[in-house]
Amino acid sequence: MSDFKTIISEIYPAATFEEGDCLLVNVADKDWHTVAEQLKNDPRLDFDVLTAVVGMDWKESVGVLYYLTSTSHDWDVICVKVLAPDKDDPFIHTVSDLWRVANFQEREVYDFFGIRFINHPDMRRMFMRNDWNGHPLRKDYDADPERNPIPKEDEMNEDETAMWVEEADGKIVKKPGRVFGEDEYVVNFGPQHPSTHGVMRFRASVDGETVKKVDAVSGYIHRGIEKMSEGLTYPQILHFTDRMDYMSAHQNRHCLCMCIEKALGIEVPRRAQVIRTMMDELMRISSHLLSFGCTAMDLGATTAFFYGFREREMVLDIFEKTCGARMSMNYNVIGGVIADLHPDFVKDVQHLLDIMPSRLKEYHKVFTGNIIAMNRLKEVGMLSKEEAINYDITGPSGRGSNWSCDCRKKHPYACYSEVEFEEVLETGCDSYARYMVRMREIEESCKILKQLLELLPAEGEIRAQVPKVIKLPEGRWYQQVEASRGTFGVFIESVGEKTPYRVHYQSPCFNLIGVMDLTCSGYMIADLITIGAALDFVIPDIDR
Repeated sequence: MSDFKTIISEIYPAATFEEGDCLLVNVADKDWHTVAEQLKNDPRLDFDVLTAVVGMDWKESVGVLYYLTSTSHDWDVICVKVLAPDKDDPFIHTVSDLWRVANFQEREVYDFFGIRFINHPDMRRMFMRNDWNGHPLRKDYDADPERNPIPKEDEMNEDETAMWVEEADGKIVKKPGRVFGEDEYVVNFGPQHPSTHGVMRFRASVDGETVKKVDAVSGYIHRGIEKMSEGLTYPQILHFTDRMDYMSAHQNRHCLCMCIEKALGIEVPRRAQVIRTMMDELMRISSHLLSFGCTAMDLGATTAFFYGFREREMVLDIFEKTCGARMSMNYNVIGGVIADLHPDFVKDVQHLLDIMPSRLKEYHKVFTGNIIAMNRLKEVGMLSKEEAINYDITGPSGRGSNWSCDCRKKHPYACYSEVEFEEVLETGCDSYARYMVRMREIEESCKILKQLLELLPAEGEIRAQVPKVIKLPEGRWYQQVEASRGTFGVFIESVGEKTPYRVHYQSPCFNLIGVMDLTCSGYMIADLITIGAALDFVIPDIDR
């Protein structure tokens, strides 16, 4: 990390640094795009992944924190802080031409903080209605419905967008644009549709049955989790993570707890660490079984759908015995877990491990090798390794493009450094490869669980002692875990109070819808269903 500091000082002498959870670099907006190019392209730095884009309102100023990862330098992370020169009329130069994932990420920042990004090709709101008044994550946002009434009329479809450009004299001007041309034929898909797996909406322009462009429309179930977190204590915000990607409930909550524990310097007891890791892998199996069943169902294979649910019910039964719930478990707490394992836990997990090999053979026999399934999935929805990195597509979808990006391997946490397992990679770069990664990952999760059963202490504390009133010290922290659909990140900034100043959740599914246009263009409209199923996004993980 000290080497990064030296190199950055060399390429940008005006840089100032702050130490903390990771190296933070302050960059002036006028220099940001030039510095960003060097951060990405200089082989001594090679920050090829834009991990997170966090909008911030520090009251006296607004700006953005860009978390960058260098995969060629041990996956080291730095944070770049860029302030808008004028808080009342905020602009920051875009980096969406360097890291394509910034396209959606910067639109989210604009939506919630009002920061417009110069040269961004599509400066529209991301979640809120186009006629929404104000930007909700600003500290001065007026949420009183009497003074700032919520629009009640139906929202009209609007194809207008804008691009803000900087002219030679430094003046920033707005150039209007359109999402679709006036002569394009646009088909609406969702938000009420079983194959969007929730209230997600896509607008697709088509030429006959061939997709030309896909516009993802989010926000139909947006719940304002990040805004609500600013008025709640740290224990009170834990339950939100179970209700985002509900098929990554344990992993997401694990991540939030780890971020808080890192800030407080809490050491989690050994038994709780093993339990957390086991729950994460059971969650992964449950998620991949659901993905298998829904992918099959979307292609018309009803029998395979019920096969996947049959074994998933066994996992949910295990969760219910220990956690008291099957979906929103609320199990991880700051310092450990809320309750010890049910007496049947080891027996039930062992039974699951015993029957899964034969059940996986059934799945492959009934669906994987089916000629219709292969024709619908193979060479459909192509996503190259380079594109996966550029759009930060992690998890099974990234590994289906042969990108080694498993957070359990790159930044081992909990007990993952103590178990042996293979990071599953496929080279097909298509929907079939993504499907196969999930099927093979079920086998690897079973291997991990078998080893963890041997590592599980017979007894011991299940949570550490924590203060009755939890106040994080001043500072900022970022934590990642490998959730069921990719790398899930939690950002917390604290000013020393019992409530967080800012919480941001970097969800993998938000990035997945960012490649729907890329992966669907040029394919048939029926393939949009297949591609969405193979990417396996969960809508509440997008609509945070």
